[in-house]
Amino acid sequence: MTTLAENIKHYRKLNKLTQKLLAEKLNIAPTAVSAWELGRNKPLMDNVEHMSKLFNIPKSKLLGDDFLELTKNNEDGTTLINFDPRQAILLSNYNQLNDQRKNSLLETSEQLLTEQREKATNISEKRAEYNTRKRISLSVPGKVSAGTGYWQEDDYDTMVSFYADDIPDESEYDTIAIVVGHSMEPKIKNGDFLFIKLKDQVDINKIGIFQVNGENYVKKLKDNHLESLNKDFDNIQLSEEDNIRTIGEVVDIYREG
Repeated sequence: MTTLAENIKHYRKLNKLTQKLLAEKLNIAPTAVSAWELGRNKPLMDNVEHMSKLFNIPKSKLLGDDFLELTKNNEDGTTLINFDPRQAILLSNYNQLNDQRKNSLLETSEQLLTEQREKATNISEKRAEYNTRKRISLSVPGKVSAGTGYWQEDDYDTMVSFYADDIPDESEYDTIAIVVGHSMEPKIKNGDFLFIKLKDQVDINKIGIFQVNGENYVKKLKDNHLESLNKDFDNIQLSEEDNIRTIGEVVDIYREG
């Protein structure tokens, strides 16, 4: 059998393609094809697969000796290695390296394998923790809008399940509301739950629930206006003529997942 470099050149000519035409079909530079045929570089596997389709031959035939190295059989006829064409290129590259670089390649592969195993372990641990965390059902008596709003009068009252370790202590809040709207994104998103301490005054630059002329908002308090964190939404300007009431301060934000 022949090498990959020899086969690329052979099947390219057999299909009456110049290096330039083959490069155009693969969307690469002609110099890359030249380097492959001289054995200076190896094509990526997507290029190997593309060429095998262009030449209408199996990838194993195009890979030549590189493929043969991976498909030596045991005495009972079973294959030593389940073939993945990338293995052929890796093996060919390995055989062309000096001893020092071979050791570097082995060290790199060990490092990648360790990182993969650690990542898999971390994901498994997180899934296990996620599935065993305690949940608690709490009453959410109202909605509050990041726009034109609602409050307890909206008659939303429903029970919601929360992760117990993600909510504040009972002494820190008085009620919970679900957010409707997008004017406080990215800090507060549509569908978030707000844990609220009921009070009639909120400090400047704190996020609270405010009623302005009968409509309720979750906003950031400024000197003369209520601020929307999402710049696509207007702030609410305040004046002495407005009927303004502070309902409470947002002490925590809960977002599932």
